Amino acid sequence: MEFAFTEEQEMIRDTAAAFLAEVSTSEAIRQAMATERGYDAELWQRICGEMYWQAIHVPEAYGGMGLGYVEVVAMMEQMGRYLLCSPFFSTVCLASNALLVLGNEEQKSQWLGKLCTEGLTATVAFNGGVNRWDAQCVTATYRRDGDAFLLNGDYRYVIDGHTSDLIIVAAREEGTSGEQGVSLFLVPADTEGVSSSWLPTMDQARKQASLQLVDVALSAGALMGEAGNGWPALATVIDLASVALAAEQVGGCQQLLDMTVDYTTERVQFNRPIASFQAVKHKAADMMLQTEVARSGVYYAACVAQEALAGGELASELPEAASVAKSYCSDAYFAIAGDALQLFGGVGFTWEYDVHLYFKRAKSSEHLLGNGAAHRERLATLLLDKEDVA
Repeated sequence: MEFAFTEEQEMIRDTAAAFLAEVSTSEAIRQAMATERGYDAELWQRICGEMYWQAIHVPEAYGGMGLGYVEVVAMMEQMGRYLLCSPFFSTVCLASNALLVLGNEEQKSQWLGKLCTEGLTATVAFNGGVNRWDAQCVTATYRRDGDAFLLNGDYRYVIDGHTSDLIIVAAREEGTSGEQGVSLFLVPADTEGVSSSWLPTMDQARKQASLQLVDVALSAGALMGEAGNGWPALATVIDLASVALAAEQVGGCQQLLDMTVDYTTERVQFNRPIASFQAVKHKAADMMLQTEVARSGVYYAACVAQEALAGGELASELPEAASVAKSYCSDAYFAIAGDALQLFGGVGFTWEYDVHLYFKRAKSSEHLLGNGAAHRERLATLLLDKEDVA
């Protein structure tokens, strides 16, 4: 596959970079981090009203812009570069994708329309607090109550779960295990029996929450897709989110590289900039190589993700492409963050410099949706399954 941005995609990327450079400054990030919400509500409304980013890949029939996942990934790269504090990832890369993949026409019209036109925020909750991201991480349960459903369970690692207006939850039918019995439900945050609490984490620039469901009664209209057969769709949503998260990691890699080059060019030791020393040059070259390789993996995965959402020929390759991108980008981001910290020297981990913010994001995003080791193990399983079929 030969990939190159179109003029429109270049314009979207450049516009995003210019806007974020203005609004997501170091000062703005630190102000948002200090709040429990984790983002500036006025800025989010600007993003929704002026930029219309929340609607970028939503079809025009539901009020969106009708663009593709490559555009989403291009914007996520810039958001990672400028460490934007916003509910974009949870709303667009998780919830919107879940609606696009599994929602029926009525659900899409209702909720995607609100996401696009009303600035509604949303997220997806599925992990019960276990250290894995396959079907076994779904631990909440449901049982049928006539035509309705009764849900119980706890969730962890819910991105923006304490501030989202809509939560799409995954639960399994009582008595099931593995990939069987998993269903997805649309749950407004103010539903009786739903409670959430902020979950402080190392990465203060991305807020997480824990979520509790106690005898939450939902009508049949809240069910997404066929009851008990929701895991394949949820797996696709996780893969799509993994590609977007990998793009954010690439943006962080690029920013760390740029920050490090600027600092080492200015920092003088032995009457010469430390960037002139061969060891520093080699380290910077390694950082650049890792960034470029990561970017290549991400944009291939973005093309596959776009095909998957459109039902194209490459849709079956999404699990492999997502795992390749997420595994490499997770390792590269944390390695580059560590190298940047070393090259900045003693000031690198002080509060006054932003390197530590990217270092924390690198570690948190490494484990979110599965770290490199987990995705490489998944890749091995996928390749073995292909050999068995062949």
